[in-house]
This record gives sequence, C-alpha cells and structure tokens, in this order.
Amino acid sequence: MLVITACSQEENMKKQYKDKVNEFSQLEKNVILYKATEKPFTGKYNKHNKKGTYHCKLCNTPLYVSSSKFDSGCGWPSFDDEIEGAVTKVPDADGMRTEIVCSTCGAHLGHVFKGEGFTQKNTRHCVNSVSLKFVADNEITDTAYFASGCFWGTEYYMQKVDGVLSTTVGYMGGIKKNPTYKEVCSGKTGHAETVQVTYNPKQCTYEGLVKLFFETHDPGQLNRQGPDIGTQYRSVIFFVNEQQKEIAEELSDILKKKGHEVVTEITKADNFWKAENYHQDYYQNNGTKPYCHFYVKKF
Repeated sequence: MLVITACSQEENMKKQYKDKVNEFSQLEKNVILYKATEKPFTGKYNKHNKKGTYHCKLCNTPLYVSSSKFDSGCGWPSFDDEIEGAVTKVPDADGMRTEIVCSTCGAHLGHVFKGEGFTQKNTRHCVNSVSLKFVADNEITDTAYFASGCFWGTEYYMQKVDGVLSTTVGYMGGIKKNPTYKEVCSGKTGHAETVQVTYNPKQCTYEGLVKLFFETHDPGQLNRQGPDIGTQYRSVIFFVNEQQKEIAEELSDILKKKGHEVVTEITKADNFWKAENYHQDYYQNNGTKPYCHFYVKKF
C-alpha cells in the first residue's frame, strides 16, 4: 500500500514535477500536497457530465471513467468506482475517514465513503476537482512504463511509434526517493532505468508497445543488457492496472512458448522519478543511435 507523507509529496512535486508545480495555483498545491479541501460546489467538475476519463492532475495517471461519475449533491465530484489499481485507500489522519490518493504519485484526491446508498455499488469517492484533469474520449491518453536496459535505447524506439505523445526517462522500482543517476548506478537503490510513455490508445495499443519492448531488447538477459551490467539494467514491465498486467503476462508467455528465454519482471508501477535533464531525448539531442538495443521481430 502506498503511503506518502506531506513532506515527501512536497519533495516529489518540487523535483519530479517541477514544471507542473510552477504552474499550479495555491489552491491546487494546498489540496494535492497538503490534503486541503476545496469549497463545495466550486469545483469545475462538480456538475461535469462529458464522456471521458479523469486523470491525476499531478502525474496524469487515469483514475476514473465518466461512466462511474454521479451527482450525489455533496458539492464535489462523486464516483462509485475507480480504475482498477489507480487509487489507494489509506486511513485518514483524523482517525475516522478513509483518504484516497493516486496510487502512482500519492497526490491527495479526497475521501471514500460506503453505505450511503447513492448507487448500486454503495460507494462514493468524494474527489476535489483541482486534483483532477479531464480528458475527453477523443483526447484520451494512457501511460506505460518500461525498463529494458539503458533507458536511452528504450526511449529511442518508443518515440518512433505513431500515437506516442511523449516520453520521459527516469527511475522506478527502488527504495530511495528521487535518486540521482550516480546513486542508481551504484546498484544500492534498487531502481531500474525506466521510460514513462504517454500515448493515445486510439492511435497505438498497449499490446503494441509491449511487443515493441520485447522486440527491441533481449528479455533473456538477467540484470544486464549487452555491455551494460547491473540490476539497474534489468528487464521490467511496470503495469499501472490489471489490464496492462494481463497483456504483459500473455505476451511474455507467448514468447516462452516460441522458445525465447524471458526473465522480464512484471510488477506494479510505483513512484517514477524523472532522470536528470541531460538524459532526456538523449539520442535525438546527440544524433546517435542505440548501442545495446536492436529491433528483432519476435511476434
């Protein structure tokens, strides 16, 4: 279960999401970081009825679909269900309520209540509008996380996919908050060099991205990729929901049945820490090509 304190959230926002933090209003900071609550009936999504998906304002992870939204009359956006695995429930500091936070970044969303009888699911996620970003159905984006050795090479191939909107290289799967490249390379933090991929699922599929992941590195190499050796270069698919997990496991099994050795870890995504700026878009900026990633058709 993800539990992030206000102190670590503030650090996360300032370092990992620096550009976003600079654009946030004071109210957004107070709610997302310090667990404040916006005034009832003032949020822009309270009476919002468009079809689409509500994402985390901080990290852009999809949290709720519009079909789960209902009017509870409470003054805040209400949902009777979340996207599986997207929201984490933790005991509130008041000892009475249950807080809900984004499972990916820990941003404060609101509180969840049960037994009120508003819908058949008998659940109400009471969410602050300022914690959300709405994406209409024709603008939907999803997020995927892949680690396949040096993140420069992983990013290089992901950027070539039609429908991929943006990529960010960073670190995931370790124990230290906001690690540096030097710390990750020491092998002591437990992180893997990871690429965050934001894409339009109407233009490219998660299945297609996973296939590309498997076809642009050797998933049979344990804790290395080519000349790069160390746990930070291990092969990992970090899934953000059960659907992604099932797709990754199915494709991994297909490769094994074809005779390929696969040691790729398939594990739930946790905090993603953006790498230093000089690592971003490395091959684009330097005009070179990957030295340990090559495309080999496998499916």
